[in-house]
This record gives sequence, C-alpha cells and structure tokens, in this order.
Amino acid sequence: MAIIDRALSLLAFAFKHPLAFVYIALQEILSLVFSPSPPPPTDKLHRPRIAVIGAGLTGVSSAAHCVGHGFDVKIFEGRVKQKGLGGIWSRVNSTSALQIHSIMFRFHPSVKWDSAYPSQKKIKEQIVSVWERYGLEKKTVFDTPVQSVKRNSAGRWIINDNEVEHGTFDGIIAAVGSCGDPQMIQLPSHEKFKGPTFHSSELDGKQVKGKKVLIIGGGASAIEALEYAVKCGAAEIDVLSRSDKWVIPRNVFVDMLLALNIFGGETSLSWIPEWFLRRFFYRDLDDISPANKGLYTDTPMVNSQLFDQIRAGKARWLRGDIISAEEDGILFNHRAKGVPKGGPGHESQVRGDVIIMATGYKRPSISFLPDQVFEQRYAPPNWYLQVFPPQDPSICATNSTYLNAIGTVGNYHIGIYTRLLLMFLVDPLTRPQEPLMKLWIDLTRFLKKFAPTKAFDFFTYAELIYWYCFVSIINPFRWKWVPFIFFGMFRGLPATVVEQEDRFRELNGKAE
Repeated sequence: MAIIDRALSLLAFAFKHPLAFVYIALQEILSLVFSPSPPPPTDKLHRPRIAVIGAGLTGVSSAAHCVGHGFDVKIFEGRVKQKGLGGIWSRVNSTSALQIHSIMFRFHPSVKWDSAYPSQKKIKEQIVSVWERYGLEKKTVFDTPVQSVKRNSAGRWIINDNEVEHGTFDGIIAAVGSCGDPQMIQLPSHEKFKGPTFHSSELDGKQVKGKKVLIIGGGASAIEALEYAVKCGAAEIDVLSRSDKWVIPRNVFVDMLLALNIFGGETSLSWIPEWFLRRFFYRDLDDISPANKGLYTDTPMVNSQLFDQIRAGKARWLRGDIISAEEDGILFNHRAKGVPKGGPGHESQVRGDVIIMATGYKRPSISFLPDQVFEQRYAPPNWYLQVFPPQDPSICATNSTYLNAIGTVGNYHIGIYTRLLLMFLVDPLTRPQEPLMKLWIDLTRFLKKFAPTKAFDFFTYAELIYWYCFVSIINPFRWKWVPFIFFGMFRGLPATVVEQEDRFRELNGKAE
C-alpha cells in the first residue's frame, strides 16, 4: 500500500511540475551511472595515496572521486570543522544562493538538487552529504593548516614535515579555491563616517530597514548585497563601482551557449553575443554595460533581477571613484561610460547610513607547494591544463589557479582533473614529461596570442573540454584511459593493461 501511495504521489508531482520531475529524474540517472561506489567501511584502500588540501566543495569532491575508485586519501583543512567543511559556502550569508543554474554546479555525480538555484544551506548540505557518503569523516583533519609539501628520501610527499602523524603521499590535490578571508579596503577618511561598515559576507542579522545603504564594489558580491538590502527594506541603495562588468541573464541555456566558445577568448564574432546582451537584456540600461571590455575577458556576473531593481527605482548603479568618506556618506567622482578609472568626472556626495564592503575575498596562497613549481615563465595560472605544474605532474591544483572563466563553477571538470592525476600516478607511460608540458603551455600561448587577455587568464568551458580531448589523444598510452578520464568508467581494464606493461618492462629489464 505504501508503495502504491508513493507511486501515486510521484505521478502527481510529475503532472504538476513536469520540468522539475525531469530534472530530478536526470540527476538520479547521472548519479546511478557516473557516481563511483563509496568504499565499504571495512574496505582497505590502496595506493596511490592522495593528500587533498582543503575541505571545500572541490576538495571533498576530489577526495570522493579518489576513494570511489579505490585509492586512499587524507584531507587537510586549515579551519575548524564548522568554518572549514564546505569551504566558502560555510562562511557566507545564509541568504546567499547560486546565481547560475544548479545543473551547471554539479560538483560530483551523486549531488542531487531539488531546486534550480539552491540556497547556501542546501549547497553546504550537499557538500557534507558527499563527505559523509564516501566515508571521508575519518580521513579528514581540521584545524591543520598546510605549511609545506616536500618529498622525502624515497620520493614521496610529506605534509608539514610530519611523516609520523600523516604518513606519506603519492600525489597532491591543492583544493584551496580562490576565496579565502574577506577582503576589506581602507577608505580615505573612513573614520569620519558615523554609520556602521560591514563586509558583504557578514550581513546575517544586520538591520538595514529604512536606511540608505552604500555598497562598495561591482562584482557578484555587490549584487548579492543589493538583493539582501532590497529584501530587508532599505530605503535607498547605491552601488558604487569602479569598473564595469558584464552581466548575463540567469538563464541556463544562455549561459551554456556563451560557454561554448571553444576559442576561450574574444574573437571577431564576439560582438554578436555582446550586441544581443545590450539590445535585449540591458535595453534602456545600456549605459552601465562595459564600453571597452569584451565579454570573454572577465568572469561575468549572472543575474536577472539586478536591472529590474534599478528600473523600479529601488537601487542605483553608479560608476566612478571614491574620493573620501564623509560623516553621512561618500564623496564620489561620477565617471561617464568609457572613462577609465581615475579619469575626469563630476564630484558629488552620495549619502548613506550603512556601508557594505562588497570587495570580495583574499585569494588563498598555494605557496606551501615546492618552490620549483613557481618557475617564472611557468608559474600559475600558466600550468599544464592550468592545474599541473610542468615540473611535477603528481601535483594538481584544481580550482585554485584560475583567474576568470565562463561556465566552470564546480562542474564536470573536478572529476576529470582528479582522474587525470590518478592516471598519471598509476600508469607511468601516460605521464607527461616536463619539456612536453611546457611545449603545450607555449602552444596554447601561441594559439591565443591575439586574445585581449593572456592565454590562461580567461577560458571557457568549451576550451577546457578541448584541452582534455587534446591531451588524451596526443599520447596513445592514454587512449585506454579515455572512458575513465571523462566518465569514471571501466577503470579495471586499463589497470589490467598497466599490470601487463609493468610485467613486460620488468622482464625486459632482466633480459638486458
């Protein structure tokens, strides 16, 4: 009877919410087909053993892929569990939510969203769920900042010079991300301002109802702070932005289409999507669209409500430079469209009761890695596939070296990068040599030499997939690994082949 009731309830949901039903069903299929099975509690994982640095979204997902494929890990997190597990999603406001569609935020195949734009709470719940599902509780140490990563006399990695406590590792995944501690700027004469000042990540419980709110910054944090102020009933909201950033619709089809630019940068045809955005999305607010910046030069903001708030008179978006703080606001130099930072403009005081610093986050350091991987011409982000230092392919810095991109947030690539690292460790014949890794970097630089940004300063998801395909095809010894690299499937077949190759090399060595 219970089964029948459940089936009827499911049919009713499918009838009332067909798109949501299809999305949930699709996630179930993806999880069933592509999620590696969690290891049994009594199962002994084997080498290669991976040190994962960071217990955020990327670190947890990477570690889950490792143990799901039978390899041992240990996660090192510098913060306590409450602030560390989940990464930045454990330290932002409870009102925070995804700006992109959750289908583009599937950081692990087993993730199951129940809404298109889940909240901070839901996102952290999914991260913790993956962490628990794959038995990573017993493989994580919190409040343990990583200060150094070095090789011992046997050529294995040791963390913080503490081989006794942590053991040794065959590979390193640096998953510290790009958002660390909140970044605050010092305003000229800030002490004059009589009202409170908050960082945009610390708005929970702050009262701004009926007040004039000044938001400093022009990125995604500024939009989130604006939405918070609107919901809280602020009387006036002014966003003070030094530069213009592209804003694209909160539409999964538009976002995916823009990410399909395989050239990974501005081209002679980039004016087409830029024209469409100005004509049909910005419309009467074209003045706040970037004048001298291409769409494929900087990470765009994703939001569809921003312009509605401005048109409704609930907020203003002001371009210019802050001159100084005053008792009841900020003296601001308003610049016209196209005038660069610090250029001429019109000075006036923008009044406010509260200042919100939407100034982003400090980038976490990866200086704990060996000095040799920071070679001047081949320092991050100029690495092989942007995450493997050419000096040592046993290190992978997923989501920790990129600067700007479109369509690359916590999606398909985390698993691919992890499996590439596992392939390099398990199969010596697939490992790229330093000269060839540097040659690939130089080739990418050459192909993108006419791009307005440097080769690795901006990329699209289509370009990323091209990188994966190219490096998989260029080495015949990697062909047997392709289903594993891209889908996590059939690991047993190439592993068996590697065993035969090892046996053949051993016999051949004895014969010589």
